[in-house]
This record gives sequence, C-alpha cells and structure tokens, in this order.
Amino acid sequence: MKLLPVTVALLALFLVASYQDLAVAADGAAAVPDSVCDGKCKNRCSQKVAGRCMGLCKMCCGRCAGCVPSGPFASKDECPCYRDMKSPKSGRPKCP
Repeated sequence: MKLLPVTVALLALFLVASYQDLAVAADGAAAVPDSVCDGKCKNRCSQKVAGRCMGLCKMCCGRCAGCVPSGPFASKDECPCYRDMKSPKSGRPKCP
C-alpha cells in the first residue's frame, strides 16, 4: 500500500519532464554550447577585427542553432538563418 504514493509521485515527475521536453521541442532548436559557436566564429572572423565580429557571430550562431558559414569568405547561403538575420534599425545583414 505504501508503494502507491511513490508510484504516483514518480509518474507525476515523469509527466512533468515529458511536458518540458515537448515545450522545448516546440519552441525551436535546442541551445547550442558556447564551445561550438566559439570555434566556428573564430574561423569565420579570422580575417576580420575580432571583437565586433566575434560578438555578432556568436549571437547569430546561438540564434541559428549553431549554423555559421564555414570560413571567413564562405557564402552565407550555407546557413539561411544566418544569412537572413537583419538589423532592425538599418535593415542591413546583422551577421558577419
């Protein structure tokens, strides 16, 4: 008889965890580890002034699920999300 409350508690915990997983999946891509964006952006910004380029690249990488064009002169068409992100003020491309 003492197993019933434990079983109900475990079942409730399982349902809550499942709901959170579904909410994250519906919200979009999972968070990308900083180490992934650091390496990709270091490569992307290797021919540019690193400070501003790295900051913008990391922001774009995080929003685009880790997608960053493969090199400093690579086409942004490799990553449509990265390519299509625009600055709200000027309408110019936001990602380097």
